[in-house]
Amino acid sequence: MQPWLVVGLGNPGPAYASHRHNVGFSVVEELARRGGARFAAPKGIRADLAETRLGPPGADGPRLGLVKSRSFMNETGGPVSGLLAYFKLGPEQLVVVHDELDIDPGQLRVKLGGGDNGHNGLRSIRKSLGSGDFYRVRVGVGRPPGRQDPADYLLSNFSAREREDLAVEVVRAADAVESLVTAGLERTQSSFNS
Repeated sequence: MQPWLVVGLGNPGPAYASHRHNVGFSVVEELARRGGARFAAPKGIRADLAETRLGPPGADGPRLGLVKSRSFMNETGGPVSGLLAYFKLGPEQLVVVHDELDIDPGQLRVKLGGGDNGHNGLRSIRKSLGSGDFYRVRVGVGRPPGRQDPADYLLSNFSAREREDLAVEVVRAADAVESLVTAGLERTQSSFNS
């Protein structure tokens, strides 16, 4: 059975860890925690990778390669295409988890394909792969208040109250990734698309 590559989008380093733009990292970290997997850097690829299986320990569930890029968001495509080549996978085995301005906080959307909607991480991946035909788990962060610049909003920390809600959404997004891999797109959309 072919593995799945699950890429959480974010920017590397502690200065970015709590930003809205890094919610994808939080989701793949949750999936790694569930599988008891640790992130390490494969030689020659600018990313951290954790490998695990879905299901109870010792079960022969689907394999996941969980990825956090070590390059900035707008250069994510290189490490992602390198890991797809490493695992000998096509875009149909790729799930990208990312923040989404056009979805309200507390909501998720799972879909296959589409544009980048101004998201630099998606744009970089689409350019490197020459295709947008991969799965996306879109975690709503909502639009910035007032006239705040969207880029500044995405590169700001969640408030204390938002972090409590985010913890629930990270778990739901990780559940959606597991569902996508085990149950397929339609069942996952009917269960998780708010």
